[in-house]
Amino acid sequence: MDNIDASDVQGMVSHWLGTPVNGYLGSGYGTIVPDLLQQPQKTGMGDAVLNKLRIDVPLVGALPRGKLNMYAVDEAPDIKRIYIDVSGALVESKGNV
Repeated sequence: MDNIDASDVQGMVSHWLGTPVNGYLGSGYGTIVPDLLQQPQKTGMGDAVLNKLRIDVPLVGALPRGKLNMYAVDEAPDIKRIYIDVSGALVESKGNV
């Protein structure tokens, strides 16, 4: 059996970011990143996104708390890019929010 490395975990996070909630029949698996648009920043929605990622991708859930972070970068008045940092490697969300 092959070992799982950082690029495998990055691939899992990238897949999760590209999958809408309930994208698989009978499963709540998928990102809630678009919900960030509808919430004030102070609501802690970023923490909710990371908690859902930890639940949906058990391997990510096994990472120590300091190894998973989320960043948002405003690129224009109506474009925000979301990045998830997995053990020091950035994974960009698909599309703009």
